[in-house]
Amino acid sequence: MPRILGVDIPNDKQIRISLRYLYGIGPFLADQLCERTGVEPTKRARDLTDDELAKIIALLDNEYTVEGQLQRVVQQNIARLRDINCYRGLRHRRGLPVRGQRTQTNARTRKGPRKTVAGKKGVKDMR
Repeated sequence: MPRILGVDIPNDKQIRISLRYLYGIGPFLADQLCERTGVEPTKRARDLTDDELAKIIALLDNEYTVEGQLQRVVQQNIARLRDINCYRGLRHRRGLPVRGQRTQTNARTRKGPRKTVAGKKGVKDMR
C-alpha cells in the first residue's frame, strides 16, 4: 500500500479514487493532482512508481493544506467562533446544528440519542 502523508491509500483502486482517502482531497482535487503531476488518473495505486509517488507527495506538501494541518485549521476556526461568543460558536458549544436546521424534530446526529423524559400524570391518575 502506498503511504501518502501518513495515510495508507488502497492498492486496488485507481489513483484518482485512492487520493480521496486523504482528508481534504475530493474528486476535483484528485483529478487536478493527477493532471499536474503527469500521472495517469486511471492507473492503479499499486502500479505507481516511486518517482510518481514522490511528485504527488511534494505537490501536496508545497501547495495544498491537507490531513492534520487542515484539521488543525478547522479546529482553530471553530475555537475562534466559540471564543468570540457568536451565534455559530454557541451552537458548536452546545452541540446543536450550526447552519440553521430545525431541531424540534430531526437533528439526531448532532444531539445524540434521545433522552426520554417521564411524561406528566394524566387527570384520571390523580384521583
